[in-house]
Amino acid sequence: QLIGLDVLIFDIQDVGVRFYTYISTLHYVMEACAENHITLIILDRPNPNGHYIDGPILDPTYKSFVGMHPIPIVHGMTIAEYARMINGEKWLKNKIQCDLTVVSCDNYSHSRNYSLPVPPSPNLRSDISIQLYPSLCLLESTTVTLGRGTSSPFECYGHPDFLKTEFAFIPRSGPGSKKPKHQDKLCNGFYLNNSNYERMYKLDLSFVLNAKKQLNGKLFVDRSKFFNLLAGNNILLQQVESGMSEDEIRATWKEGLDEFSLVRAKYLMYD
Repeated sequence: QLIGLDVLIFDIQDVGVRFYTYISTLHYVMEACAENHITLIILDRPNPNGHYIDGPILDPTYKSFVGMHPIPIVHGMTIAEYARMINGEKWLKNKIQCDLTVVSCDNYSHSRNYSLPVPPSPNLRSDISIQLYPSLCLLESTTVTLGRGTSSPFECYGHPDFLKTEFAFIPRSGPGSKKPKHQDKLCNGFYLNNSNYERMYKLDLSFVLNAKKQLNGKLFVDRSKFFNLLAGNNILLQQVESGMSEDEIRATWKEGLDEFSLVRAKYLMYD
């Protein structure tokens, strides 16, 4: 039925996180297709973080390429479900809509544990790094390193000024990480590649809160604007800096998550 039509195929492995920018690319691809009367065919793929939603909802004031839509950090949708939401909520420019055709996944459900056969990007090399990514990535805007330039990116975090720990690493420049943070410096830190993180069910703020505690008054967030863009608001940073507990912070997300879950439900294609 598509013979003779101009079409574009979108086949990219997402990891289900607002600031993982494949969904931002999807937005602009859909917009270009809509403007040029091109049918977009999405070859859907499982979302390895598709079993939960969590995090603060993006405030449109903080819209950027690392957060384009009013969704939580973990959105719990496949790439095709997300495209259906972009269309249905009319988030494209001038509320235009894309002619969308979806090739769905067989035998997929949101509760299914899915191991990616190919790393989706150079620094997400393992199932555990993909599970930890939503929680650890906020530290990208701080003075803390997430193991870029080591064999375990997004499986650890550390800093030269952390108190001495049982685990330490030295970031080196190399493929996938040119000039990593704290290059060639010994970083004390925490190694997270263990069974506790094989399957995450929430956005874990303990890493951010512990890193701040470890630095004990030394410079923690050195790019506050970037932190706010990742968080999708300027509230989370204030909450962290004011000493709020993880439970207190998470309680402020509930209303937004409840509202988002109702919107999300309209576009789900799988159980």
